[in-house]
Amino acid sequence: MDTDEVMTLLQNVADEVINPRFRSLTAGEIHEKNPGDLVTVADREAEVLITRVLNAVYPDAVVLGEEAYAGDPALMGRYLAADHAFTVDPVDGTKNFVHGSADHAVMVAETRGGQTVRSWIWQPQHGLGYAAELGGGCYRNGVRVSRETPTALTDPAELRGRTSKRSWIGASLDGLSPMTLTWVSCGIDYPKLVEGEADYILYRGAAPWDHAPGSLMLAEVGGFVGTVGGRAYQPRDNDTGGLIPAASQAAYDVVLRSLRASRLLEADRHAVPSD
Repeated sequence: MDTDEVMTLLQNVADEVINPRFRSLTAGEIHEKNPGDLVTVADREAEVLITRVLNAVYPDAVVLGEEAYAGDPALMGRYLAADHAFTVDPVDGTKNFVHGSADHAVMVAETRGGQTVRSWIWQPQHGLGYAAELGGGCYRNGVRVSRETPTALTDPAELRGRTSKRSWIGASLDGLSPMTLTWVSCGIDYPKLVEGEADYILYRGAAPWDHAPGSLMLAEVGGFVGTVGGRAYQPRDNDTGGLIPAASQAAYDVVLRSLRASRLLEADRHAVPSD
């Protein structure tokens, strides 16, 4: 499937099983996988439809769906070992979706040899589709996206930081301004970062279906995603202790130094990842 065909797939699936449930979910269509971790009938049906098509077109690829993984944790091992794979997040931002917020998205990423080579984010309520190809740029509704990157950081306090971890909202990393809340969906967060509405985001988790799609888009506009351990993020990373997507590698380096000096992670080392 070419890049446009995959985007059309996500749009069609959203029209079929996600949009009709938006602000129309019944109590019986919402469940908890774990306390506070919601899943809806829309998540499950969308993932089945997307996975079915990807399996038919790419029978040798491993498809790692968020909901499939919840039912079969061994799927992660097959994904990590696969030369060709896809990640599928059928409704990223499920809590937003459940609560009637338009800030949710359908996300897919394609990896080869452990590297993301194509990715897609469809925001059905906003009518925005983002697609990226390795070395080919990032596009929003067919128009190439670019952003100014803060390569010359004369005043790090001007960096605009966000976090999805609510206990970190308002926290000031050493020398940086207090962090504010993200849009609580990686399928919204990464495009906002790509388009310049933030300079960095601090995440606690690193699930591939959350970060593989947006990380390629960010890289294609000159950004950088690194772990809190100091190395570049790879889509096979799923237990890094945290990620820092940033507008540039220089911005990432500044945030990482400030994070280490703040000792925020040490204070949080016994907490359960919440993003």
